[in-house]
Amino acid sequence: MNGRISTKDKIMELLKKKANLTVNELSKSLGITEMAVRKHLNILERDSLLTINEIRQPMGRPLLVYSLSSKADQFFPNNYENLTVEFLHDLKELHGEEVIEYLLEKRSERQKKNYLPQIENLSFDEKIRKLNDIQNSKGYMAELSKVDDHTYELIEYNCPIIAVAKEYKKACACETEMFKEVLGTEQVRRVTCKTENGEHCRFLIRDNSFVEHTNRI
Repeated sequence: MNGRISTKDKIMELLKKKANLTVNELSKSLGITEMAVRKHLNILERDSLLTINEIRQPMGRPLLVYSLSSKADQFFPNNYENLTVEFLHDLKELHGEEVIEYLLEKRSERQKKNYLPQIENLSFDEKIRKLNDIQNSKGYMAELSKVDDHTYELIEYNCPIIAVAKEYKKACACETEMFKEVLGTEQVRRVTCKTENGEHCRFLIRDNSFVEHTNRI
C-alpha cells in the first residue's frame, strides 16, 4: 500500500494499526463523512475483509466496531515465501537434496488425502470440475475449459508457492502426480509452467477410461 492510496486502502491501514475502530472514529481520522466511510466498509464487508462486533450501549443501538479479518492479511507485505525458501536451503545444506524431496512428497500426500474425500465416487467430468473448485479455493486462480468430449484444459493463473517451486522443481512434479492420483488418470500433461518462463501453469487432462477403451479397439 504505497504511493497514492485509495480511501479503502486508508481504512485498511487504519484498522491494521488500531485493530478496532467505529465509523465515527474512521470518519474523524480520514476527514470524510460517516456516509462515505460506510460506503467503503460495505465494500470491504462484501469482500470478507472485515470482522464486525456489536458493543451494547446503556442507551440506544449497539455500537458497531470494525476490524480486519484474517483474509485481509494478503493485502499487506509479508515475507513468508522467502522465509520458507531460506528454511529449505538450510535443510538442504544440513541433510541434502533428499530431505527436500521428502518434504514436498509429504505435502503432496497431505493434499491427496484432503482432496480424495471430496472427489472420489464422482464421474470424471465431476472430478475435474471439483478439482478446479478446490484449486480456486486455495488461491491458484484456476480456470477449466473443455477441449473435446474427453479432454480438459486446466490453467492456474497464480501459484501460491512460486518462490519454492522456482527453487525446487520437484514441487511441480508432485502437483502433476497428485492430479493423476486424485483424478484417476495417467493422462495429465503439464504443457506450460511458470517456473519455466511460462505465463501460467497449463495442463491437458484426458479421461483415462476413454484412452483404455480406445486402445482395446
